[in-house]
Amino acid sequence: MTSRRQRFAERRKACGFNQEEFAEAVGVDRSTVQRWENGKTGPQPWQRPKIAKALEVTANELESLLVPDAYLLPQPPSGWISVAPPTTDDEFDAFELTRRVSASDVGKETLSRLENAFDELAMKYPVSPPQELLERVRKHSAYVAHLMDARMTLAEQRRLYVVGGWFQLLAATLHIDLNQEHASTARLQTAATLAQHAEHREIEAWCYETDAWRVLTDGDYGRALELSQVAQQLAPVGSSVEIQATAQEGRARARLGYSTETYAAIDKVQRMSAAMVLRKGTEHHYQYDPGKSLAYTATTLAWIGDTAAETYAREVIARLAPADDIHKWPRRVASANIDLALTLLSGDRLDEACNAAQRAILSGRVVPSNHWRALEVVKAVEARQLPEASDLREAYQGLKALPSGDQGA
Repeated sequence: MTSRRQRFAERRKACGFNQEEFAEAVGVDRSTVQRWENGKTGPQPWQRPKIAKALEVTANELESLLVPDAYLLPQPPSGWISVAPPTTDDEFDAFELTRRVSASDVGKETLSRLENAFDELAMKYPVSPPQELLERVRKHSAYVAHLMDARMTLAEQRRLYVVGGWFQLLAATLHIDLNQEHASTARLQTAATLAQHAEHREIEAWCYETDAWRVLTDGDYGRALELSQVAQQLAPVGSSVEIQATAQEGRARARLGYSTETYAAIDKVQRMSAAMVLRKGTEHHYQYDPGKSLAYTATTLAWIGDTAAETYAREVIARLAPADDIHKWPRRVASANIDLALTLLSGDRLDEACNAAQRAILSGRVVPSNHWRALEVVKAVEARQLPEASDLREAYQGLKALPSGDQGA
C-alpha cells in the first residue's frame, strides 16, 4: 500500500519539484515539507489552497494525499470476532466528505461518527486480538490528530479532545495487554493531557485506573492501591470508572493480604454495580456491568484465598462460554478458569484445577500482560509435583510463543 509520505512526495515529484523548490513555491521551510511528507504534521487550512495549486490538484484530491495511512491488518485466527479491517481508505474518505460539507472544517457529524467508531472498538475489546484492534485504534487516533489543526468551534474542539482522549486511553490499554510499557505510558499521558484540556474528569480517572492495572501486573501492589484511590477521587459519582477503580483497589488489597479491606471493596463494588444504569453495550470496555462484577469478584476472592471464588468463577464461565469451544471464549472466561484453578488447588481438588488451567492456557485468550497469572498456576502445580505439571508447563511455553495478535485475556 502507498503510504501518505509516498503519495504526497510522488505528486510533488510529478510536478517537477524537489523539496526545497516546493517549499519556496508554497512559502514554507523545507523542514515543514519534510514534516508533511513524514506524516508528523499537516498543513494549516490557510496553506492548503496554495499547496493544491502548486500540485495541480483539487481540494478533495489534496485531502486524499494528506489523510493518515491505512493499515493492512492480519487475518484473525479462527474463533475471534473480526474487527473487519478496511482494505482502502473508504471509511476516512467518508469522514472527510462529511467534514467538508459541514459549516466548519470538522463538523458535528464527523465528531459523532468518530464517537460511534470509538464505542464500536471499545465493544470489540473483549473478543478481538489486541494487536489487530490496536491497528484500528491507531488509525482513528491518527485521523483525530489530522483534525487538530482544522478550523472548529470551541464546542467542537472540546468534543475532538474528548474522543481523542478515549482513543488514546483504549490504545494504552491494548499496549498494556501486549506488555508494551513505554508505549502505554506515553498513551496514558496523552489521554490525561487531552482530558485535562477538555476538563473531562472521567477520562482522567480512567487513566489512573488503567495505570493501576499496569503496575499491578508488574507486582507493584502498593502503587496500584494508590493509583486506584486517586482514580476514585477523580471519578464522577456513580460512574463506571468509580466502580472499576474500587474493584481495582480490592484486587490490590487482596495481593497485599489486607483481607478486611478487600471484602469491604468487594461489597462496595457489588452495591454500586447493582445501581448502575447501562447506557452502552454490556461488552463496552468502559461500561461496568454485572458480568464484570462477577469476574472481578472471582479474581479478588481467589487472590485472598477465599474458596467462594469457585462459585463466582463458575458463574462467569457458565454465562459467557459459548458451548464448549475454548477457542471462542471471551477474555473473561480464560481469566475465570485461572481463578478457578487457583481456588481448586487451595482445596486440593488437583485434577479439576489442572484441567481448568490447561483449558485457560490452551484457549489462547491470555494476553502477555496476564501471563504471570497463568504462571502462578503452573508453579503451584509444579510445587506439588503433580503428574500434570510437565504438560501444563509445555502448554504455558506454547502460550508465550504465540504471536501477540493471537492472544486475548
